[in-house]
Amino acid sequence: MYAVQSRATSVDPLLLACTQVETFIGPRALTAASGFFFQRGQHLFLVTSRHVLLDLAADHRPQRLEFCLHAAGIDLTHQHRISLPLYDDGIPQWRQAGDSGGDVDVATLEIPAMAMPRGAQFCAFGTRHIQVHMHAVSLGQALLVAGFPLGFHDTLHHLPVVRSAVVASAFGVRFEGQGCFVTDAPLQHGSSGAPVVRHDPDGDPSLPWQLLGVHAPRMDMKSRDATADASPGLNLAWYADVLLALTQ
Repeated sequence: MYAVQSRATSVDPLLLACTQVETFIGPRALTAASGFFFQRGQHLFLVTSRHVLLDLAADHRPQRLEFCLHAAGIDLTHQHRISLPLYDDGIPQWRQAGDSGGDVDVATLEIPAMAMPRGAQFCAFGTRHIQVHMHAVSLGQALLVAGFPLGFHDTLHHLPVVRSAVVASAFGVRFEGQGCFVTDAPLQHGSSGAPVVRHDPDGDPSLPWQLLGVHAPRMDMKSRDATADASPGLNLAWYADVLLALTQ
C-alpha cells in the first residue's frame, strides 16, 4: 500500500503531491513539465498533460520520463529519481481519453510498486478530492496552480511553486464544447499538467485541497494582433473527473 512517510510538518501536503516531469530519448533530455500523484485503491498514477508524453504536431516522441520523490525523513534535500519507460514493445504505457469534444489533453501513467523506493514520502489525490458538485464553484473562485513554470522551483528541496488563479468561465459548462473550463492566471510553459485546486479546510485533513482540474497550455485568440494586442493571459484546465476514467 502506498502511503506518505514521515512528512515534514512545515510543508503543505499539496507541494508533496506534485512533481516535475522530465522527458527523454535515451540520455537526451527533451522537455520539462508538471505533474501530480493520484491514487485509486492500490494503484498509484502520475498525472500530466498528454502532449508531454506525445505531441505529433511538434514531433515530440519521448521514450521515457523521470520524476522525483522525497526520501524518508524530514530532510527534503534527499530525493529519489525515478525513471519509467513510456513504451513496452512499442505499446504506449500511459492512458489517455477523448470525448465528444475531441481528445482530452490529460494522461496517466501507473507507477509500478517495484519502482517505488522504500519509505518515499509523497501525497496523492484520490477520488474523494475530485470536485463533483459543479454548482459549488462560483465565477471568480480563488484557485491555486502548483507546478514548475519555466522549470522554476526550489531546486534544493525539489518543491514546486504555486500561482494564484481564478475561475474565469462558467464552472461545469464545457468551454466551447470541450471538457475544460477557463482560468485567469499568470502561467508559463512548464506548468502543463499541474493540478488546479481550491482549499478545502473541511475535507481530507491529510491533503485539504479539492482537485478541480489539470492545467493545459495557455490559450490564445486567432484574431489577436500579436504586435498590437497583449495576450489575454487565460488558460484552459481540463475537468478533473476525467481521472475517474483514466484510473479505472
